[in-house]
Amino acid sequence: MENLKSNPNSHLTAKVREFLSFPAKILLNKNLLKGEVLDFGCGFGNDVKLLREKGINIDGYDKHYFPDYPTKKYDTIICFYVLNVLLPEEQATVLMELSQLIKPTGKVYIAVRRDIKYPGYRTHKIHQKKTYQCNVILNSKSIFKNENCEIYEYQHYNQLHHKENEDCVFCNPESERELIVESASAYAIYDKFPVNKGHALIIPKKHTSNYFDLTFKAQSACIFMLNKVQEILSEKFNPDGFNVGINVGEKAGQTVNHVHIHIIPRYNGDVEEPRGGVRGVIPDKQKY
Repeated sequence: MENLKSNPNSHLTAKVREFLSFPAKILLNKNLLKGEVLDFGCGFGNDVKLLREKGINIDGYDKHYFPDYPTKKYDTIICFYVLNVLLPEEQATVLMELSQLIKPTGKVYIAVRRDIKYPGYRTHKIHQKKTYQCNVILNSKSIFKNENCEIYEYQHYNQLHHKENEDCVFCNPESERELIVESASAYAIYDKFPVNKGHALIIPKKHTSNYFDLTFKAQSACIFMLNKVQEILSEKFNPDGFNVGINVGEKAGQTVNHVHIHIIPRYNGDVEEPRGGVRGVIPDKQKY
């Protein structure tokens, strides 16, 4: 897997346009740009300018051209042709950011290209620098598709009903639960019965009881999210350390038969003697 630093020119694919982009026209005509709107990865801001002229309450963010990161949550977010020019780790990062910026009942519309015949690096015709492009398929609801473009509608995982494994609390988490962050294949929420302040769970969307039965890709997605959740918890709660653990099997303490990774913030003085950490699952063996 290539290092993120190997894709420094993704912003060069931004185009100057005098008219609304095709996905923007589709969403505008369907009356889907509701409330406060954010254009995430807006490039030069053409759609932002033109949609404002049509009365849409919209902000724009782009890492390279409009770098002031949003400080609030939005009712609607649009993200057009961004994922196609990003490496897998970058795509996952963007999806997690979108999940943090949308309101609990809001919707994100993600447009991806469907006309890429040769995925990989290519030399940009105008800039003469290597840019990356790839095909992207998401597991969200598709609301439009033709030979050039597909538009997905994303909502927080706990705002949707999932028909499979309806009795599983992690396949159908309560809509009132705060969703910390989400990617294409995993999500994170706070533990309903926290051991400590900020105790969180990273949960793969695939219904599997045994962590070791997950594919390497699914495991990697969970660990990638674990790193992100640790950053969020560090900023929000300022803990002095963390315990990270997975219960696999009833004899190891697993009570919900769906994989979940615990990340528990630790604080100075929360126990009399913290030495031994996770060895405490067998109390007599904690101290050595």
